Amino acid sequence: MSTLRICYYGDDFTGSTDVMESLTFAGIPTALFLDPPSSDLLAGFGELGAIGVAGRTRSLAPTAMENELKTVFEAFARLRPPIVHYKTCSTFDSTPEVGSIGRAIDVGARIFDPPYVPLVVGAPALRRFCAFGNLFASSGLESDIYRLDRHPTMSRHPITPMDEADIRVHLGRQTDRPIGLMDTVELRAPDFASRFEEWSETRDILLFDTVSEEELTRVGELVWGSTVEERTLFAAGSSGLEYALVSHWRATGELDAACETTAVDPVERIVVVSGSCSPVTAEQIEWAGRNGFAVISLDTPSLVGSSVPGMKATVEEAVKILAGGKSVVLHACQGPDDPRIPATLDRIGRSGSDDPSGESAELIGLALGTLMREILVRSGVRRGATTGGDTSYYVARALGAHALEAVAPVDPGSPLCRVHTESELDGIELTFKGGQVGTRDFFGRVLGRGI
Repeated sequence: MSTLRICYYGDDFTGSTDVMESLTFAGIPTALFLDPPSSDLLAGFGELGAIGVAGRTRSLAPTAMENELKTVFEAFARLRPPIVHYKTCSTFDSTPEVGSIGRAIDVGARIFDPPYVPLVVGAPALRRFCAFGNLFASSGLESDIYRLDRHPTMSRHPITPMDEADIRVHLGRQTDRPIGLMDTVELRAPDFASRFEEWSETRDILLFDTVSEEELTRVGELVWGSTVEERTLFAAGSSGLEYALVSHWRATGELDAACETTAVDPVERIVVVSGSCSPVTAEQIEWAGRNGFAVISLDTPSLVGSSVPGMKATVEEAVKILAGGKSVVLHACQGPDDPRIPATLDRIGRSGSDDPSGESAELIGLALGTLMREILVRSGVRRGATTGGDTSYYVARALGAHALEAVAPVDPGSPLCRVHTESELDGIELTFKGGQVGTRDFFGRVLGRGI
């Protein structure tokens, strides 16, 4: 483990693959696991520069978050990496009641006792920008940039709507720790290092603006310079942290300025299961339907029922389509106004659930994963995609995955991954796409034939 630079826990599945992408294709061997890996499992991956655990805390209540994170962070502490990172979504999805980033920081700070907690949220490569403490994001790779409280999707998120773009105000609702800001003006100043010393000594959490590559390099320098031997620095935020560290390591010559990546090899057919309600994903499904994919609209309320009626018929339909040479997309939702959303929540509520929104990701994700597993096994297809940060975790669980490695970039934030399982699906290639991620032809790009 002498080469280990960082361990991270992703608060959702697609964001966890995003970090793996940023590190792997920079030349840092990275493996992503669904549970803290045993020493025997780690040995099978050789010397790793980074180890990740893909989680689901973005959809959990604070007490459940704390129980899960304590186990993972303590496992990381035994590996003694220079940095442990609680990886958040780059749109900072969270409330005091669901996915509380403040609670996650409190847990990590108690375990690692860092001198301060670096917080890096902006990731320019993903069109996420933090300026004077406020978060801005595009809606997909081809849209305008919006302040997050005016974002067409995040301001209307069904579980964690963003009504405040100032990260300090938003996070301040979730933790009592002081939150400082090193803004873009300070980061661009010639004496930025001395300014950092003042901040790092007076604040528990230090948010860094990230608008450009210049700031990323300086943030990476400051964060990596905060690490000391025999003590782990605990950090939080998006994959912007890894982008910053990689930028610094390249600037110092620790990493090559560019790392050659493998293109996505074309295949004949893929299977897509979609649980995202994002308008970006809705456009990608529409594109697929116009470009040779068969599109199946699932009866989502029935999909989350105990008997899952129609699942066998749906598998048969998809297998038949694939045998005819077409790729297939099966979707549980298409856009934020899809009437299946309230109908599904009503179905879950009538089953006696106290938290229909919280349970929907698990129920839909496990159902979609079951569909994908049966379709892949029956059809022999070896590549696919799933969408939705919350549902992807449960899809991976249903597939029996225990680890992933990045194979090739598709769109920023959603690499094609090799899946490790103990079943006949071992070695399949999947991409796990966040709702806001990707160009319109994303599924064509997974097929290896982007237009």
